[in-house]
Amino acid sequence: MATEAAGIDQPLLVDDFLQRRRYQLQLADAAVDEHTLVCLPTGLGKTTVSLLVTAERLHEAGGKALFLAPTKPLVQQHADFYREALSIPDDDIVVFTGDVKPDDRAALWQDARIVIATPQVVENDLVGNRISLRDVTHCTFDECHRATGDYAYVYIAERYHADAADPLVTGMSASPGGDTEEIETVCENLGLVNVEVMTEADADVDEYTHDTEVQWEQVTLPDEVLDIRDALNEVITDRLEKLKQLGVTNTTNPDLSQKDLNKMRGQLKKMMDNDQSEGYKGMSTHAEVMKLRRATELVETQSVESVRRYFERQREAARSSGASKASQRMVADPKVREAMRKAESFDGLHPKFSKARILLAETLGINDGERAILFTESRDTAEALVEFLSASFDVRKFVGQGDKEGSDGMSQKQQQETLEEFKAGAFEVLVSTSVAEEGLDVPEVDLVCFYEPVPTAIRSIQRKGRTGRQAEGKVVVLMAEDTRDEAFFWISRRREKKMASQLTELKEATDDIEETVGDDGQAGLDAFGGGSDGDDGSEGDESSVTAVGASDDGATDDNTDDGLTDFAADATGENDADSEEDDDTESDDDGVVATAGVDDGVEIVVDQRELDSSIAKSLSTREGLVTRLETLAVGDYVLSDRVAVERKSAADFVDSMLDADRSMFEQVGELSRAYARPVMVVEGTNLYGQRDIAPNAIRGALASLAVDFDVSILRTEDEDDTTELLATIAKREQETRDREVSVHGEKTTKTRAEQQEYVVSAIADIGPVTSRTLLEHFGTVEAVMTAPEDDLLEVDGVGPVTAERIREVVGSEYE
Repeated sequence: MATEAAGIDQPLLVDDFLQRRRYQLQLADAAVDEHTLVCLPTGLGKTTVSLLVTAERLHEAGGKALFLAPTKPLVQQHADFYREALSIPDDDIVVFTGDVKPDDRAALWQDARIVIATPQVVENDLVGNRISLRDVTHCTFDECHRATGDYAYVYIAERYHADAADPLVTGMSASPGGDTEEIETVCENLGLVNVEVMTEADADVDEYTHDTEVQWEQVTLPDEVLDIRDALNEVITDRLEKLKQLGVTNTTNPDLSQKDLNKMRGQLKKMMDNDQSEGYKGMSTHAEVMKLRRATELVETQSVESVRRYFERQREAARSSGASKASQRMVADPKVREAMRKAESFDGLHPKFSKARILLAETLGINDGERAILFTESRDTAEALVEFLSASFDVRKFVGQGDKEGSDGMSQKQQQETLEEFKAGAFEVLVSTSVAEEGLDVPEVDLVCFYEPVPTAIRSIQRKGRTGRQAEGKVVVLMAEDTRDEAFFWISRRREKKMASQLTELKEATDDIEETVGDDGQAGLDAFGGGSDGDDGSEGDESSVTAVGASDDGATDDNTDDGLTDFAADATGENDADSEEDDDTESDDDGVVATAGVDDGVEIVVDQRELDSSIAKSLSTREGLVTRLETLAVGDYVLSDRVAVERKSAADFVDSMLDADRSMFEQVGELSRAYARPVMVVEGTNLYGQRDIAPNAIRGALASLAVDFDVSILRTEDEDDTTELLATIAKREQETRDREVSVHGEKTTKTRAEQQEYVVSAIADIGPVTSRTLLEHFGTVEAVMTAPEDDLLEVDGVGPVTAERIREVVGSEYE
């Protein structure tokens, strides 16, 4: 089409860089006005839609943009695209990942116009009060279907709507959820009030897609592999019989579903909560079943090499200090040992290996293909496949950075280099784990091979999106006969069909969706503390969900072009006569804002390791509270110069009584040496029901902490209760007692002045303010120590009691 041959006219876009696609402009036109969920099939340019909205917002509203993506490779890829597409200096577009030091991020944030980041890093910086979202005028959540539960997207969205002066959110996903309820949850968690859906059936999208053939290939396992599986299944049956005797299951079939296992775990948890000792034993047996099921899954669906490596890791875990009884029992079981021996003596190939080689030979050899991707769930399998296939093809692996499975990961730089070489045709076959599934711009390939069916619709759709962009492609799924592969196959097909129908229903049922996404979404924004600023309130009764392309039959070319014209006009500011007035209004906004760089308020210092709980995030959203992240040498929370808190769940408390490497008494001893008022918070209601520890032993530990270490022991019911307690103590110390926060135990190197203040502040518990006053008056630590009582009384803030205590501490003989 003529309009698509030209580039897009926008002041911040590089001329003629982007192809003019009607559907992308329609989506951007809608997303620039409201907090919007953009649903678009993989490979059709969701990132371009966000880029158009970002360019518009930066041009008209100013401020900065934040783009969040779930993985480091995605972050880097989006940053490269933005730098190419936008006519702003490359240095104004910065990347935030864990590879960038926190202090460097705080400095970079100040000058950046666009920040592209992983959500965990931004979450940490918000909790640590290093950055403020006040000036962010556009926030994009890529792969936004992740915005559920405790994922960082949920917290960041809450903070953004509360803190930003002029917020606008765009959520992007090719597969936002398995049903309408899941989609609504994502919208509510991100504060989205508008949903724009396009499918491959839409006329504007259809011309950019091609058919993707899906082929299912069954393989038959050899008897040797089945023997290993059967030996493991015998042990699973035995353990399930024990659980059946506890009344938490009615079956001993080793092929029971994950849903059944989860239900079983829930019943055991209830038994534990009721202080039933059988619950703890049952939970240990349940853990063993889970480990054994993982082993059978590996041998059935992955490779014998995978299960060999898995057994080796289990043996090492069982020999380590603090090993679980489940691991120890499993590796000691005669049947498991038999399975281990059979796995170690097996020198054949899993049939999937041979089938994968045949498929690659057909694609790259007979059919003159150029590239192929082979996906697998297991890093062990990926490495074994690379070794096996390298004899016939030019193959590279693409795996994540983590090292959970005991094998080498890839750095972000290595990942980027591998993808660039793959795009350039430096090698033929990419063997990848799930790290390449979501959104990565892997070039068009002739074959995508799933080493195993994926039982999650989202991941399966993402993988299929890697092929069929510019020409017809093929997807092949390998499936081991009579194994979990077959179950996963049916689950995957059912969920994909369900998701496709839900997206279609989402387009059609705009009235029904409006009631939940529009009305409830706006209520959610009100709860966040704001909405889409600049609205005059008249939009609330309008339909807030638009199914783009749903009325193609009734639309004319003129009507469609009106949308394009609207966007182009907005880009130049011609339709925004009130924008300056709105900006002035927002500059006086009295809403809750982030306090990065502001010292006002009660401060709580949080140890980095506490980010696994919800407490730090909850504290950071409290008005009047400021959180700061540190790597604390002692304690988990610092509430003043004299109060630091060590927090332990009931289970952690009992475990730390038995941990020889890092005992609770050693931790508390360090805490009490650094702070005058050390506090131990024990969280949870089942302290005396943990493990097989006599209640009197626990009472003895509590008594020792209180009497021998002079530690205050406070009990809380859960994380919410702990949050309230910490906030209360901090306010009491800093507001009522007028004390400052001092991290005595911090690991960072102190300046000489800080060390001098620390030494003096430790005397008679006088605190940092008085210590500075004393040093300013006397000049040296030595002079403070030797000053007579009368001279001490001349110092502001030092009364007779303090002066007497200083002399007593400094001048008394050590006993």
